[in-house]
Amino acid sequence: MSGSLQKVLRAMLQKFELRLPLTDADREALLALPFTPRTFEPGKFLIREGTSAANSALIVSGLAYRHKSTVDGDRQILSFHVPGDFIDLEGSLLAVADHNVQALTRCELALVPTGAVRQLMTAHPLLAQAMWVDTLIDASIFREWIVNVGQRDARSRIAHILCEFACRLRLAGMASAKGYELPVTQEHLADATGLTTVHVSRTLMTLEREGLVKRQKRFISIPDWEKLKQAAGFNDLYLHLDQVQART
Repeated sequence: MSGSLQKVLRAMLQKFELRLPLTDADREALLALPFTPRTFEPGKFLIREGTSAANSALIVSGLAYRHKSTVDGDRQILSFHVPGDFIDLEGSLLAVADHNVQALTRCELALVPTGAVRQLMTAHPLLAQAMWVDTLIDASIFREWIVNVGQRDARSRIAHILCEFACRLRLAGMASAKGYELPVTQEHLADATGLTTVHVSRTLMTLEREGLVKRQKRFISIPDWEKLKQAAGFNDLYLHLDQVQART
């Protein structure tokens, strides 16, 4: 088992222990799952709509995104995923995938057979509940994104996603007080916010002109976090951070 995978598994175990008081047997069973490392290049499908999942996947490094497409080929991005996220836990219970997940950057994944996940949940109900919380938080993010696309203006939509990235990348150890690297194209931001790429570009320039963000290539810095939150109407309640990070 690689050092990176061990680090992510320890973080996942710590996250689950915030949710429920796990036993030694629970911890041992989780760490003993038959993970298989695999690398996915940018654009590679991790999950394809209409297929049956043979594995669930833990992101060890890199970013991925979840999306659906219309019959005309238009794409709606539903969420982004960071290291430590367990992708497609629902695939261990649902027969067919109803959406796609693709690698945004080069992704190192740890694959575990869906059968092993089901056995783990049956034998260790506390772990099953902890994993259930993961799917509930995913659903909470989907609800927030519906509000973002349906009710916020362009400036607030983009500001909101930048706030979310700041929170989630910080938890994944991929952001600092100075900011974070955002390997997301304007096309991805457009498909995540229901805007055109031209509108996304103009909105980013507006946020920068207002001093709410600074951009250097793909590095995003936030000079005043509270002002950006106010512009976005951002409330991190939907991320349920009490369920994913140690209380201080």
